[in-house]
Amino acid sequence: MLCLVLPSLLSLVACSNADSVSDDSADTKKFGSMEFVVFADKDKMVTLGSDDEKAKTNEKPSMDVVLDYRFYISKNEVTCGDFRSVLKDYDAYANLPDCESDSLPVVNVSYFDAVLFANEMSKRQGYDTAYTYAVASFGEEGCSGLSDLKFDPTVDAFRLPTEAEWVYAAGIGWNTENAWTSRNAGNTLHAVCSLPESAAGLCDMAGNAMEWVNDWLGNFKDTLVTNYVGATDGGPLGERVLKGGSYRQGPSTVGLVTRGDVYTTTSASRTNYVGFRLAFGNIPAATWFEGTEKPTVGGGFSSLVMANTVRSLTRTFKTKFAFRNDVTGNLAYIDYSVAGYLVHEIADTMQVYHPDISPDGMRVAFCTGLEGVSGKSALYVRDLDDSGTGLVKLDVESAAIPRWRVLENGDTAIVYVSDAGNNKDESSFRVKSTWQVKFSGGKFGEPQKLFDGAYHGGISDDGRLAVTGARLLRAHIAKAGANTYIDARDTVWYNGEQACNASLSKDGSKRTAFLDFASATGREFVGESYAVHERLLVMDSTGALVASVAAPSGYSFDHTEWAIGRTSSTPNLLVATLVNTNGAHEKVALVDLSSGKVTEILKGEEIWHPCVWVKSTSVIDEDAGLSPDSAGVYYVAQGSAAAASIRVAMENLWKFRDSADLVILGSSRPQAGLDPGQIKNAFAVNLSNVPNSLFVSDYLFENYVLLHMKKVKYLVISLDIDMWFKTYDNDYDNFFYKEYRNYPGYVYDENHDYWSDGYPEGLLEMTENAPEPYNKQYMPTRGYHVVECEDWAEPTTDYDVNWCSLNPALLNANMLRLVEIIRSAREKNVTVIGIVFPQNPEYRSTEAYGRYGLTHAEAQNIVDALAAYQEEYPNFILMDEHKMGNHDYGPDMAFNMDHLCKKGASQLTARLDSLLGTLE
Repeated sequence: MLCLVLPSLLSLVACSNADSVSDDSADTKKFGSMEFVVFADKDKMVTLGSDDEKAKTNEKPSMDVVLDYRFYISKNEVTCGDFRSVLKDYDAYANLPDCESDSLPVVNVSYFDAVLFANEMSKRQGYDTAYTYAVASFGEEGCSGLSDLKFDPTVDAFRLPTEAEWVYAAGIGWNTENAWTSRNAGNTLHAVCSLPESAAGLCDMAGNAMEWVNDWLGNFKDTLVTNYVGATDGGPLGERVLKGGSYRQGPSTVGLVTRGDVYTTTSASRTNYVGFRLAFGNIPAATWFEGTEKPTVGGGFSSLVMANTVRSLTRTFKTKFAFRNDVTGNLAYIDYSVAGYLVHEIADTMQVYHPDISPDGMRVAFCTGLEGVSGKSALYVRDLDDSGTGLVKLDVESAAIPRWRVLENGDTAIVYVSDAGNNKDESSFRVKSTWQVKFSGGKFGEPQKLFDGAYHGGISDDGRLAVTGARLLRAHIAKAGANTYIDARDTVWYNGEQACNASLSKDGSKRTAFLDFASATGREFVGESYAVHERLLVMDSTGALVASVAAPSGYSFDHTEWAIGRTSSTPNLLVATLVNTNGAHEKVALVDLSSGKVTEILKGEEIWHPCVWVKSTSVIDEDAGLSPDSAGVYYVAQGSAAAASIRVAMENLWKFRDSADLVILGSSRPQAGLDPGQIKNAFAVNLSNVPNSLFVSDYLFENYVLLHMKKVKYLVISLDIDMWFKTYDNDYDNFFYKEYRNYPGYVYDENHDYWSDGYPEGLLEMTENAPEPYNKQYMPTRGYHVVECEDWAEPTTDYDVNWCSLNPALLNANMLRLVEIIRSAREKNVTVIGIVFPQNPEYRSTEAYGRYGLTHAEAQNIVDALAAYQEEYPNFILMDEHKMGNHDYGPDMAFNMDHLCKKGASQLTARLDSLLGTLE
């Protein structure tokens, strides 16, 4: 409900109090029933933050602050009794808080509740208020909002301590062993000051309840600041600072530099382990830092595993991983199918939260709102590429936490919620809702409301189960045959204990993974105590616990999600961030429920909301009987350009082994000069590669084409006679005679006699799932490289013009190899069409025949010899398109001195197709 504040609460002026701070020499001072410790006037130096590289981004760098004023901090956290007594005149707090004892710290209070308490204390003691506002909003649990809230540090009044004041006071005798933590608290609050006070005379700074302080959460600076009071705002989410530890945290996770909770904390946040204590006194010449804009770059990443390790877990190299770089707020991703698997970051002005990769792996949906934080959120979809093209926004008032879903009719849809805030309050949860919108052709359809309640943890394939976390683990359950959107019941699982990061499995098992807060239910299932988020827990479709995995030592989990896709072979794979003892989301790990193994895959400053997509395929490696580490792995990280080029050829070879009746082999000249898609008289595939020699073409032809491409009737091969100084023994670009052993796929094929007994089922799929090269764009064109037209470039020579006369054995070796190819083809009734590709006609006026030399006389002799082969070998046809430079490929058909562009390729392809027509 929305309540206008009583006129007295808006008062900016109150009567003075003679009993204010009269005894300057006292170490403590009582205000009503509350005792305060004084920190006297002098230059007090305190250091905020840390230079530890493992610290959270918002806790770096260290910053020195001088406090040159007197202030008071309450000896203990505000108790339930204090809270009730001071706010007893507020109707909204008539039955709040719900405490077992008046001596316990008050918790489940928002920043707004703490502000109201401070203001009321000021008025009761006869002081002005440090906080002013216009309207207060209340819900079932207390104050949920104070509109136009302002803090005036110059007023002598009760308020929350600043972060600098809190750290200064807590640092005097800081001791996490003398604190109520998960080590000794028994998972419950204890009466304030039930452990010895610190050297400063304060109780429970390091434990019992975490505490609100006054500051917005902003970034520190490497500078000296006087009377620092935080940032001017809390950024896009309006984040606040929390300090200290609680009964749920391990001592090692509690530090003076820690600034928050495992949840993102806003002014309206509340939980059962966060309370507050008060400060008193004005702050002269207060210093704020302007702005909380995130940097456009930062958060450098390093891979902790090779792609083979990821493949061993996902059982395919076709794995993609998207996440939020929380240092910049940008979307980032890794494609493990591309050798090198670098992190690509898409820089935007918007904040990216909760990315989710589409079922086909081509797009990513994300939102601008955050789980556990109420407020409006926008939902976007974009292509998962380097620049994030195809960005579209869903035109609704608010949409948060998108999750892709494939409907029973095959349509692709996105499920989202209207608000992703704290779901603990039943009435506020019910006014939120879950929606679905179809997405096709880069466009959204019409949104459809599914049911009330914000179930953003996922919906099962049959629609009969939906879950959500963020305080309580809620489930929406429909019986078989019922209308899943109407005839369903809503329930709370996990005995109503706190849970978050709920994620519903994608494999039909309806298991829910989640994190808890070391609750009694989890401890009983695990059989031992653990700290907050130190266990990943899994429930079955009925809400019964069935599995648990421990986080690595020194870390806790966050942002747990099931892997997307490949459900038949990776049903037990999840991804999560690993949070170090400083609270930084330092690493990402894949979690295998089957073995309980946690594999760390990526490291960075702050990695949030990871999503892993695995390509679905019908082939399971083990069933194929092929080695998953070798079969089809024709390229690896940092592979050579030659390997990248041939990797394209190998995938196309296996893909079209049963359909191609024309194969093109050769160098970059046919790769850019012949388009299989324009050949009508045969189904062609271009297996050209760069760099190439006749010996490489022969290797592919003898060991792969003739053995496995049973329909082949035509072999088109480039006769790059100016490059015939290349042989298998002259140490120049002969990939299959030197380098191929660096790539396990070729060695594996060789060790199996190139599968001469027959193609092994699954090899194509394993090739597709192996690392892809950077030039994978040639695959959809069947190996053709589309080149834009420029001009015949300057006719330069890149090799000794006289190489043939200097070493005629090089030429002879290539001529003999061509003959062997022609003879092998004849045995299989394959016609060989040798093409001499056109080069710049201006070579006629130079000493060289072409780019790599040969004198004109030597070149003419070779062409004449090749023409003579047509008489000796009826299955050989020569197409001399260079004609010693006297050809009709104009400047508008060229890319450079020895390559055609797409217009020239069209002319040459048409001539080849015409020749094929005559052969038919």
